[in-house]
Amino acid sequence: MKPARRHTFRLVVATALAVAVLSGCTSVKNLFGGRTKDETGVPVKLESITPSVTVNRLWTANVGTGEKYLGMGQHPVIENGTVYAAAVTGGVHAYELSSGRELWSYASDLKLTGGPGAGDGLVVVGGLQGDVIALDASTGQEKWTAKVGNEILSAPVIGAGMVFVHSNDGRVTAFDETSGERRWFYESDLPPLTVRGNGSLTMGPGLVFFGTDGGKLVALRASDGNVLWSTPVAEPDGRTELERMADVDGEPVLDGTTLYATSFKNHTVAINGPSGQIMWDSEHGGARGLGVSNSAVVVTDPKSYVNGLDRNTGGSLWQQTGLLNRRVTAPTVQGDYAVVGDFEGVIHWIRLSDGAFAARSNLGSAISGKPVVANDIVVIQSSDGKLAAFALQ
Repeated sequence: MKPARRHTFRLVVATALAVAVLSGCTSVKNLFGGRTKDETGVPVKLESITPSVTVNRLWTANVGTGEKYLGMGQHPVIENGTVYAAAVTGGVHAYELSSGRELWSYASDLKLTGGPGAGDGLVVVGGLQGDVIALDASTGQEKWTAKVGNEILSAPVIGAGMVFVHSNDGRVTAFDETSGERRWFYESDLPPLTVRGNGSLTMGPGLVFFGTDGGKLVALRASDGNVLWSTPVAEPDGRTELERMADVDGEPVLDGTTLYATSFKNHTVAINGPSGQIMWDSEHGGARGLGVSNSAVVVTDPKSYVNGLDRNTGGSLWQQTGLLNRRVTAPTVQGDYAVVGDFEGVIHWIRLSDGAFAARSNLGSAISGKPVVANDIVVIQSSDGKLAAFALQ
């Protein structure tokens, strides 16, 4: 397929997915085949629960105009007790994690669709037109800017003296973190049809891990971009392009030397980071990403069922089905609970021990980005740019 046609095809699917958000369809199949008679795409109504833990909202803020229905899953990043957040319009903001006090803001006329990422004294964001902006993490002062050839929908990562950016054309580009000079780039082939968005990057010792739209997890050497290994998370099989979609769009999680990743093909895997060998493979998974605790790996599947898997074997521990078709985010782990948000802005705390609902709160508008946790505080960003921090009591 010619590049121009491929780009158009991806835009058509992105538009269809945005329509799905408005209409209640949650599967790509339903986008092209129409509603079934049993209305299987209708979000379930929430049943009342008896909370078993108390949730305290610590603070809220507004970072600008959010992504709405662009399907990017924007979320903040927490580094050294500071929350960094960006919206499509409204620039970049830094807040004190404990109090929500704004430390600085950076104004930009660009549409900031990817990021932020933080580390080594930098905060880096990406834009809809491929712009890369590096800021001083303490002051918000602009350090340098750069450009890649396609939109950036995921957060850059920083480490090994470089800034790594994964753009929507499948390319990973490394920039010198001091000067912004490009050091290397790696290109992966794109299938003709993919879910909008692309996998966030994960840093390991001397390595950069990322998922591809073709269903693979790749380890690149940070110093030069050479491939250390490439392992299929899910095979893009099927007769049609729709059936072959196998995107690994969620951020892989590295815990020790084990890398956990999940895919659109409903597979979650544990991989040995240094070798790329698969340690286990579970048929519970989804494109959004996952959370990892001391005992469990938690994933959200395409039906918005939240699944707890044994982190050592991949075996099923529990399945929470009470959020059917509510377009639930990737989970994160806060203490003894998994935390997810949904399309109505409801935040759910789910017990890791048995998968039962433990508490709820409401941010007031749709949440598509993964919650983030630091110092026992979870911070969540809604699709209209609202930011809120919660602690458990």
